[in-house]
Amino acid sequence: MFIFHYKRYNVIRGAIVYSVFDALAAIYLNQFSWLRFFGVMLVGATIYTFEIPNYFRWIESKCIKYVGFRHQLIKTFFALLYFNPLWIARHLLIIEVLTYGSAGYYIIEIALKSFIVNIPISVLVNFFIQNQVKLNYRYLASAIFSGVMAIYYAFGKALFL
Repeated sequence: MFIFHYKRYNVIRGAIVYSVFDALAAIYLNQFSWLRFFGVMLVGATIYTFEIPNYFRWIESKCIKYVGFRHQLIKTFFALLYFNPLWIARHLLIIEVLTYGSAGYYIIEIALKSFIVNIPISVLVNFFIQNQVKLNYRYLASAIFSGVMAIYYAFGKALFL
């Protein structure tokens, strides 16, 4: 039986990391707002903090039967399955809602193009996170990477639209 975890230290990490990195992107793009800052903080502390660490724990439970390099590749593949274009689109949609933007199908196009362009980096970083970072710190490492990528996604609207 899989038991869900929702730890205070992850709530704090998610709130800080996601809001700070998104704020950096928003400031650079001259789009900063306190609503967006606190909204992303709330999403980082709730949705992302619940989903991501539990998914990483699920990956561990599903990949225990594999060994060696195959084990490492499958863990990386599962991480990439989670952080897919729809995950990116959801993140962009949250930002659009928080900034009173006009959400449309173009968000999926931006997310898909952003995902495709960053596949080489995502494979390498997720391989490292899934195979070198201890499970208790994996969410923090992933949140920092996602924070860096959030800056990239913020530019995605300008780059890929």
